[in-house]
Amino acid sequence: MAQTSAQRGVAVRSRLLQAAAELIGERGWHAVSTRMLAERAGVRPGLVHYHFASLSALLNAAAIASITDLLDESLQQLQGAPDLEAGLRGIAELLQPYSGDDPFSLLYLEAYLAAARDPELKTELSRIVEDFRAALTDWLRANRQSEPDATARVLMATIDGLLLQRPMTSSTDPQAMETVLRRLLEQESTA
Repeated sequence: MAQTSAQRGVAVRSRLLQAAAELIGERGWHAVSTRMLAERAGVRPGLVHYHFASLSALLNAAAIASITDLLDESLQQLQGAPDLEAGLRGIAELLQPYSGDDPFSLLYLEAYLAAARDPELKTELSRIVEDFRAALTDWLRANRQSEPDATARVLMATIDGLLLQRPMTSSTDPQAMETVLRRLLEQESTA
């Protein structure tokens, strides 16, 4: 059955977002061009601006979608965990493949750098991080942490720090993070 115009549009938009996410991680935010994106997505360059207001809007959307996917997967790990220890272990396992030189780690770093100069990206990135932090707070509260909001902020900063530092040093290990955080959280819940 032939695709409708709307279905083709959704498919093109999806290919552009995927191509942008890949290229940000491979080339860096400012090295991505409209022509490069179109070539990677297998579309004419004019379709980039048909589907997105600007190259910047496309890069922002691709980064936000990729980071949202990781945060959503992390949240599913936590919510499916029977306890605090299992939740932290799940997060550490989820972060393990991000070695620092993989495309997602580099996209994450590039997005944070770009957000420092792009108010729209900063607002959107702040929103998804805040949503995740709120969900972390709820999870920690359900796991009887005495200061769930403050603890969620520290846990989020730890996850961010791990992802932002791994491109610079391979010695940052999610398993070590999980061990230290579990020990700290266990001390807090017994205090």
